[in-house]
Amino acid sequence: MTHKKRILLIEDEEDIAALIKLQAEVSGYKLHVEVDGINGYRAVERERPDLVILDIMLPGENGLDVCRKIKSHPDLKSIPVVMLTAKSEELDIMLGLELGADDYVAKPFSPKVLFSRIKAVMRRMKEPEKTQNVVRFGDFVLDIDRYMLKKGEFIIPITLSEFGILKRLLANRGKVMTRNQLLDDIQNDDSFIVDRNIDVHIAALRRKLGPDFDWIETVRGVGYRFKE
Repeated sequence: MTHKKRILLIEDEEDIAALIKLQAEVSGYKLHVEVDGINGYRAVERERPDLVILDIMLPGENGLDVCRKIKSHPDLKSIPVVMLTAKSEELDIMLGLELGADDYVAKPFSPKVLFSRIKAVMRRMKEPEKTQNVVRFGDFVLDIDRYMLKKGEFIIPITLSEFGILKRLLANRGKVMTRNQLLDDIQNDDSFIVDRNIDVHIAALRRKLGPDFDWIETVRGVGYRFKE
């Protein structure tokens, strides 16, 4: 008998919590609800859930502070966090992602959409971390060791900055990456600097990948995501 995955929901709006609880039951998850940030974080420490759904606007301690505490705690940081945000909170979305949140869903949302995102996040967490020297996507191959992008036998000229951005997006398929994350991760992982205008590099990448290539999604006001 398989154990149900345990989700902790930290949400102070009763109507939203009730909707999510209903969908959790339908989707086969066990859900526990906390209604403020302080008790929510204590519940994460106590229960070690499989995933946390975290509202940003919370009494006691806001969701960004709770996310920061989870992701900076050595024993909790591997617990995936999906943030609930209002559409107008683009800055909060970026802060949440940069603090380590694994995804976000903007209100108002469909509970089915929320749980499809949760399923995708949990699937990503289950996949073993492995360094791939060659990454294939569609007709393309990114050769990590040789800093080379190919389509079939044809080599596509690519700058180091474009290579770094594409490599990072591919390593985080399905996950929203903010512009700062793309910039910071490239600078941390590779010994070259890209300028602040990530959008220019993305536009150049899209041109090189061709008009029919639509796997790099723009997440308005936040950043980019490589489709799963």
